[in-house]
Amino acid sequence: MKKFKTLLLALIVVVLVTGCGSAIKNKDKKVEIYKPTGQTLQNNILCKPTKKDLIELYNKYDKQLKVSMKKLPECKNFKINSNKTRSLWEFIFVKPLAYLILKLGYAIKNFGLSVMIVGILIRIILLPFSKKSQLQSQNLQKATPEIQRLEIKYKDKTDSASMMAKSQETMMIYKKYGVNPMSGCLLAFIQLPLFFGFLQAINRVPAIFEGKFLGLSLGMTPSTGISKGNYFYIILIVLVLLTTYYSFKKTLNQTATAQQGQSKSMLIIMLVMIFVASFSLPTAIALYWIVTNAFIVVQNYLIDLSIKNDEKKGNKKENKSTKKVSIKEKVEKRRGN
Repeated sequence: MKKFKTLLLALIVVVLVTGCGSAIKNKDKKVEIYKPTGQTLQNNILCKPTKKDLIELYNKYDKQLKVSMKKLPECKNFKINSNKTRSLWEFIFVKPLAYLILKLGYAIKNFGLSVMIVGILIRIILLPFSKKSQLQSQNLQKATPEIQRLEIKYKDKTDSASMMAKSQETMMIYKKYGVNPMSGCLLAFIQLPLFFGFLQAINRVPAIFEGKFLGLSLGMTPSTGISKGNYFYIILIVLVLLTTYYSFKKTLNQTATAQQGQSKSMLIIMLVMIFVASFSLPTAIALYWIVTNAFIVVQNYLIDLSIKNDEKKGNKKENKSTKKVSIKEKVEKRRGN
């Protein structure tokens, strides 16, 4: 059961990395690929492409598009209320993120930088939640030895009275170390929709894929780039794997000793699946993935420093209050004598 959960979690991560979308299918019912870049063509694009061959290809499949090419706005004129909004998800996440990427991209004249800047801005917005989540992880790590002793204590007790007592004692341990079991889900609850919406926004905006960053085509997949003799795309795959590993390494270190073996297995499986998926990952999405993971690594380091400084301040206050109490006791003793 544990292995199944591990594989399921890894699969979800890969799906989020590659981004789910509604792809155009040809007569053979196979996904239509734009050969110059290797990217999958989406039938729910938000604005018109500008490349002639790409326009011709989309016109060929006009009937499959959720919005006809004739009704689509040019990407430079795209607004949040452009086109008919088909879902609350699209209105809250996908269109606003696409709008931000486009407006910033046209302003700085580079969609690669735009994707990375917006990705970092999202991480900055989530910073307070990340700090709270990391603090909870540290508190849970401190509470783990007592939780493990509790598990041993009630190992062979399955009656309702014992289970209730175990639950009460667990909550007392959580209260002692300031652990909120639900707070760990809060960051994922906020982060995943933003993350998934961001990737959909990238997949559905042709202007992004038509751009370049440091000579790399933003729509090009590493497999296509490498097949054309551009081996710089290998660096993208390496950076995706390295930043993913180091962004998850902190979580792995904070995992209880008994669960570290399972967590390492999960991480290895996830890295292998991401490695395979990376070959069909457009450069724009790879850049987002790399820069946000790198930000998480730096963020974790800074949050650790912040938490340690807060603890030092707390300890100093406790020491001062303890000294005041001891001085007061000494004064009272002298008066008594």
